Amino acid sequence: MFSSVPAGKMQICSVCSEQTPKYRCPTCNIRYCSLGCYKKHKDSCLPVEKPASSNPESKDAAGSAEPLSLGDLLHEDDVIDKVPPQRLQLLGQSTELRDLLCNPHLRQLLRSVDDAESKASAMKAAMQEPLFVEFADQCLKVVEGLSLI
Repeated sequence: MFSSVPAGKMQICSVCSEQTPKYRCPTCNIRYCSLGCYKKHKDSCLPVEKPASSNPESKDAAGSAEPLSLGDLLHEDDVIDKVPPQRLQLLGQSTELRDLLCNPHLRQLLRSVDDAESKASAMKAAMQEPLFVEFADQCLKVVEGLSLI
């Protein structure tokens, strides 16, 4: 009644049902609030099947589409999953991240995710590697401001 949030816009984490979700699972699209909730969720995660397009032109258009620019991503309607550019810049200032990135195995993992045809599958595989999980944890700490405490 007193909320300024439009009806239907208030969301809670699909895992813990307590916090506002900041992230979306790359495999099934559920919303979650933290790495801890992602870890709880990933064991029961089931991929969402995308409906096949009946229009062959739309399939061709999707395959030849230009990559999204930063501006495109920042102006999408669903901004709950987005990290502001100011927070992203903090990643480059983190000595902990810099130290982790000195590890050639981590760099190879990052390259394999970046080069993968299916980013969701590649991320799921990478999250099985403790070094990658450590890297992801550190990234989250930086962008969520937890490293400032």
